[in-house]
Amino acid sequence: MHPDIRTVDRGRLPEYALGEAEALAYALPGLDVVGSEVVRLPKAHPGLLFGTGKVDELGTRMGDLDVDLVLIDGPVSPVQQRNLERAWDVKLLDRTGLILEIFADRARTREGVLQVELAALSYQRTRLVRAWTHLERQRGGLGFVGGPGETQIEADRRAIDEQMVRLRRQLSKVAKTRDLHRAARRKVPFPVVALVGYTNAGKSTLFNRLTGADVLAKDMLFATLDPTMRAVTLPTGKQVIVSDTVGFISDLPTQLVAAFRATLEEVLEADLIVHVRDIAHSETESQAQNVRSILADLGVRKETPLVELWNKSDLLEGEQAEAVKNRATRTESVFLASSVTGQGLDAFFDAITVILDDVRHLETLTLGFEQGRERAWLFQQGVVEHEVQTDEGINLQVLWTDRQKRNFRDLRRG
Repeated sequence: MHPDIRTVDRGRLPEYALGEAEALAYALPGLDVVGSEVVRLPKAHPGLLFGTGKVDELGTRMGDLDVDLVLIDGPVSPVQQRNLERAWDVKLLDRTGLILEIFADRARTREGVLQVELAALSYQRTRLVRAWTHLERQRGGLGFVGGPGETQIEADRRAIDEQMVRLRRQLSKVAKTRDLHRAARRKVPFPVVALVGYTNAGKSTLFNRLTGADVLAKDMLFATLDPTMRAVTLPTGKQVIVSDTVGFISDLPTQLVAAFRATLEEVLEADLIVHVRDIAHSETESQAQNVRSILADLGVRKETPLVELWNKSDLLEGEQAEAVKNRATRTESVFLASSVTGQGLDAFFDAITVILDDVRHLETLTLGFEQGRERAWLFQQGVVEHEVQTDEGINLQVLWTDRQKRNFRDLRRG
């Protein structure tokens, strides 16, 4: 299958947007990119997206290259898609459709598969309704007796809605299981470190170096889709749980943002967030800003420590390498390293060990006699220093970390 990519400028430099679009195409197995081009659109044509002259010009080139799949890096309406497919005699995918295909190919866990199916149905339902709009008034009248087009719309819409209800029901069961696992992890006296970053920043390579796990780590977008967690002992001796998450990307389709919010919930539970950046990438700053925006949208607590690992330092050369090194040295909570060569990781491990070191402080708690579960949890954690029963309840003196205090607060809420 031979795709031909067309990109629509969305505020980024067109050349970089085109490069990312090509990377998305390569992330889907079996595609051979035979051509790509930036097409500047002062105004999108409602029926064809492009002007008729450009449509004819592109159609001729596609015929010469024997293209049978066109990828447009941007939104394409159902009407535009149908008209362009007819004009070019090809299959066409917009950005949302392509990313859905990639996610469907990558999902491995039960939750990941269900999330992709739900997102795909949401996307399909929207396009189905819009695509059939021209038939809805086919028979006129007051609408009490629907025409054949309207009847087909309702039947298809109902089938999709029923399937989406089934998927949401299955996802709620998976979510309950995940909550049980999360509750079990709270009892483990290890802090959680979440790796986040723009897709292809090198998170999975770092995760593999830390854990010895065989996580898919390739030079392609969305190499990791489902979150992966492992208990790890850092070279410093510090024991932590490391979570590798799906890579972020600019202009992530709305359906996928909603569908994968639960997948990214692991970040909200983290004691430390490590923002892994591809510091050698020409758009590293805009990628970093995109990651920060998504973290803010997720509702990550401001008090959660965050450090940046400027990864892929081995790809920097000469003056660029020296300039980046100087910037990293001058910037707090930033570490320059390479997950491939291991250079700079020792200083990184030392720093996060200091951040996660369990600094304990003494506090006094008062529990009611009915709060036996909370009392048992405190003793299980080994934080109780002294206990006295009074007429009102139980006074406990606890020596604990901020993380244990936060987990205890969550336990009381639950």
